[in-house]
Amino acid sequence: MQYDVIIGLEVHAELKTESKCFCSCKNEYGSSPNRNCCPVCMALPGALPVLNKKAVEQTIRAGLALGFEINQTAIFERKNYFYPDLSKAYQISQLEKPICINGHLKVFDKEIPINRIHLEEDAGKLIHQDDLSMIDYNRCGVPLIELVTDALVEPHIETADEAIEFLTKLRQIYIYAGVADCEMEKGQMRADVNISLRPKGSKEFGTKVEMKNIMGFKSIHRAINYEIERQKEILDDGGVIVQETRKWDNDKGESYSLRTKENAEDYRYFPDPDLLAVNISNEEIQKIKESMPLLPDQLKKVFLEEYGLNEYDSDVILANKEVSDLYRACLEMYFQPKSVANWFTTEILARIKAEDKIQIDKENLVWIIKSVDEKKIRRNAAKDLLSYIWGTGLNAEAEAKKQGIMADMSSDAVFEILDKVLQEKASVVDQFKQEQDPKILNYLVGQVMKETRGKANAQEVMEKLKERLS
Repeated sequence: MQYDVIIGLEVHAELKTESKCFCSCKNEYGSSPNRNCCPVCMALPGALPVLNKKAVEQTIRAGLALGFEINQTAIFERKNYFYPDLSKAYQISQLEKPICINGHLKVFDKEIPINRIHLEEDAGKLIHQDDLSMIDYNRCGVPLIELVTDALVEPHIETADEAIEFLTKLRQIYIYAGVADCEMEKGQMRADVNISLRPKGSKEFGTKVEMKNIMGFKSIHRAINYEIERQKEILDDGGVIVQETRKWDNDKGESYSLRTKENAEDYRYFPDPDLLAVNISNEEIQKIKESMPLLPDQLKKVFLEEYGLNEYDSDVILANKEVSDLYRACLEMYFQPKSVANWFTTEILARIKAEDKIQIDKENLVWIIKSVDEKKIRRNAAKDLLSYIWGTGLNAEAEAKKQGIMADMSSDAVFEILDKVLQEKASVVDQFKQEQDPKILNYLVGQVMKETRGKANAQEVMEKLKERLS
């Protein structure tokens, strides 16, 4: 039987704030266990939460980046469940009146509707070692936004490829908007996936199965395809899909059941009596809107229309915000978009891929690129220079002069050496005049460059050679 696949995503992202969502503890990754904690984090008796204004602003910023409506009155509620890393036995979250409603994100050729973005607190972290389990509450209370796609309306996500494209674009938008860093290896972006199948052409939705907190896009892609095939086999055999939560085991490439799926009523949501409703004015929304930076789709339009780049170069540079920022900073100093892009898509990205960080400033990079364009340095020498100063803080111009790679010979001096080479290689010159072989011409250029120790302008030498030999 043929089936329609309906995929829903619930995506959590930790917000970029100095402090946690409801207390003044640091929002900081990598601290020693239980260092960034206080009575509010630990839910000690009498401790009361105080809402972080910056977290609300960041949530609004995320909503505006995705075309959401902003609720001007938002309410915090208690989501009740017991787990060791949540010492209150409830999570402060939002259900009935979240901050952001009715957004969308374009994936390939269709707009995927998004139901909501709400602000909540993160839980702590359980650490298991052999037969011992420990709890680190540093993450408890970190501001977290949860985005929920609306899988109950058309269009919706139908394939693993569409899901990964959605997550990739969402992550890029959050980073460019300054909302979150989304470093998945640090748990700063996590996704739950809901999957259901229905017979082709049917309008009735099937029973959905949820897989929680899958880390990494490759794992999410594998997990989705696995679950689709698992449900198909059950339905083809006449079985029934059980509504449940499953855990993905990436090493084994399969999932297993954790528990039957809870519904909202199981969490006994009710308004948090310790937190007032959040009133958001039009003026506040407009102020945040005016402070929004250019987002990837807007920047791509600039790259294509103003810079004259092609689709490929634009996408490659925009894929990494640090790279994109450096590229644009270089253009402010030296507006040659295609020339600079060529260096980024080859030399710069290759080094970043190997080392995962940029280790050169715009001043040195622009000097190298400009020197090549102006024929002051040969490209190969410039590439070697880039490698030499990468990550050292050395000055490119000073090192180029020290290494003697600058093409600083006068034209008259170069032409004297050229004439000398032509006299010494008279037989080669005669051969060229008979055969007109470009390889011979390149050989002669190489001889001149050798005599000048690379300080001549190769293009100038080639032009002068052609003139002499004509």
